[in-house]
Amino acid sequence: MAFLAGPRLLDWASSPPHLQFNKFVLTGYRPASSGSGCLRSLFYLHNELGNIYTHASVLYHLFMCHQGGSPVYARLLALDMCGVCLVNTLGALPIIHCTLACRPWLRPAALLAYTALSAVAGWRALTAPSTSARLRAFGWQAGARLLVFGARSVGLGSGAPGSLPCYLRMDALALLGGLVNVARLPERWGPGRFDYWGNSHQIMHLLSVGSILQLHAGVVPDLLWAARHACPPD
Repeated sequence: MAFLAGPRLLDWASSPPHLQFNKFVLTGYRPASSGSGCLRSLFYLHNELGNIYTHASVLYHLFMCHQGGSPVYARLLALDMCGVCLVNTLGALPIIHCTLACRPWLRPAALLAYTALSAVAGWRALTAPSTSARLRAFGWQAGARLLVFGARSVGLGSGAPGSLPCYLRMDALALLGGLVNVARLPERWGPGRFDYWGNSHQIMHLLSVGSILQLHAGVVPDLLWAARHACPPD
């Protein structure tokens, strides 16, 4: 993975101000680089390498050290937040569809309401001033999903029998990842010890992968169930 000799890396104090968002990661920052220099960083060790290789969309972490500085970084962060919001939105729509499969009068309204809520959450995440504020913005989507899960658990919704536990694990993993990232754990407990591997952002990425796998494990049976299930007559 890392086999090229890279440039001289920077410490936290020497890194650009817009990259100083985790004061517990002390070393391993890439210097400002051209586009080709950012691509080259795929192949040498630095403190974003683990984040690059554990992220579904690598653009944010790969090009965050671009010589364009803070304006380029802001666009990359916005793109990353849009990706998170899109996953949260598109992942939940089939869950709502299946949960309300036997309530066709309510299903379109619920799908539209969740989409509108997601648009608001996405905007709040894009304009959030901090990591914790971004987590709170996406919390609105999580709250709406919990309402759907609650409806299913008490018999007001429908779906494949084994899907609901998958969805609960999905959101539990996502929430845990967000909290770990906001708390900056474990690097808060040992500044400098997790600069390259095992820091909070990498842990969040891995938990997010687990969350998406749980989504897949729940949605596939749900959609198969919805295709075969005959709703009782009104």
